[in-house]
Amino acid sequence: MEILNYKDVEIRRHEQIVLDHIDLSVQSGEMVYLLGRVGSGKSTFLKSLYAEVPLHSGRGTFVGYDLNNIRSRDIPMLRRKIGIVFQDFQLLPDRTVEDNLLFVLRATGWKDKQVMRSHVQDTLAQVGMGDKAYKMPYQLSGGEQQRVVIARALLNSPEVILADEPTGNLDFDTGKEIMELLYGIRQAGMTIIMSTHNRSWPELFTGRKLLFDSGRVSENVAQ
Repeated sequence: MEILNYKDVEIRRHEQIVLDHIDLSVQSGEMVYLLGRVGSGKSTFLKSLYAEVPLHSGRGTFVGYDLNNIRSRDIPMLRRKIGIVFQDFQLLPDRTVEDNLLFVLRATGWKDKQVMRSHVQDTLAQVGMGDKAYKMPYQLSGGEQQRVVIARALLNSPEVILADEPTGNLDFDTGKEIMELLYGIRQAGMTIIMSTHNRSWPELFTGRKLLFDSGRVSENVAQ
């Protein structure tokens, strides 16, 4: 099933062209790496998928939504189909791990407190953090915080995970553990679209590679 389709898409920020002539199709279950230097448009591309940055021209659909004509009131529904993993974690510093995840569930319409707590515990266990629900973010290592972020992304059973440099703030060994976790999620059927500077990851964890360079997106990146 096609989850993303861009046809001759142009994306601008502050009237400057960031990416042009994007032709891209992604199928459900794919692992897609976005490769390129800082400032090459990878993060802007990801933001276009969840309608933070509009498409300037061309045609785009993502998780069943027409990105050219999406209404403001439909953007929250689009985003509920997406799990987002940030480089800088963005956990609420004054709440426990459990409360960080409960906050997301409340914000997305969950009501039953017992069901919510059970779901949070199950999701934390899925990422190897089942025994850390009571911890505050500052009590966790960088790798542990990123596992919590991945759990947060999985809470509402998204169709796709967008990961923006998820290992950028981690050392190689910790980053590899996070990649193993993400790749396992992908092998279970999840679509993952991930930006990274680390060219080791596509070699260790096989996936499709897209190169962002000079405002263009190209496939079949050279080894």
